[in-house]
Amino acid sequence: MARKGAKRHLKRLAAPNQWYISRKTYKWAVRPRPGPHSMRTSIPLLYIVRDYLGYAKTAREARKILNEGKILVDGRVRKDYKFPVGIMDVVSIPETGEHYRVLPNRIGKLILHPISEKEANIKPLRISNKRMVKGAKVQLNLHDGSNHLVTMDEKDRYMTASTVLMKVPEREVIEVLPFEVGAYVFVTQGKNVARKGKVVEVRQFPMGWPDVVTIEDENGELFDTLKEYAFVVGKEKPEISLP
Repeated sequence: MARKGAKRHLKRLAAPNQWYISRKTYKWAVRPRPGPHSMRTSIPLLYIVRDYLGYAKTAREARKILNEGKILVDGRVRKDYKFPVGIMDVVSIPETGEHYRVLPNRIGKLILHPISEKEANIKPLRISNKRMVKGAKVQLNLHDGSNHLVTMDEKDRYMTASTVLMKVPEREVIEVLPFEVGAYVFVTQGKNVARKGKVVEVRQFPMGWPDVVTIEDENGELFDTLKEYAFVVGKEKPEISLP
């Protein structure tokens, strides 16, 4: 009989290149569950505990740590070892006082960037799109798969591609960072991944071609990237620490 449903297994050689795991030591890898992030932009929680942080030597030990509720993601206890932790998510270990934000580095690998306890309460969320819903509300669809409802009077404040700074785990809006010329952005994909700087120009193309953004980095060098790869992290300077 033909296989029904999605794949439930993943070989290490076929695992995303963004993961910092050994490829030939073992045959199988942990496949993240469908959730807030895609497989290419996230890491299974088990690998964060065992391979990234080194708190366990085996998967069994890592699952035990998770089952005891010692790992928080965005301020909430997560016990599922397959839970996908993606870009801009905050991983906290209360017992050790450590806090990390998941970000890509210059070679496209996902890393854990150390942050302060104060910054661990802030999470930037990019507005992927928005739509009307019942009750005269506007639903903001965010990059991590979550949603946020705003009133019709506020809809013009929340534009697509802008960033919403939220307090976690309460998910209260702190500030809106508009995508505009002069905004400080961090590149999350493409050949210029992990580069950062200020937006100099936004070029729009007809016939459905993606918009292109010109960015000036800290050294005054200009480079181009797709608009969907540019993540606003501040107005004139970044609101979060970056690698």
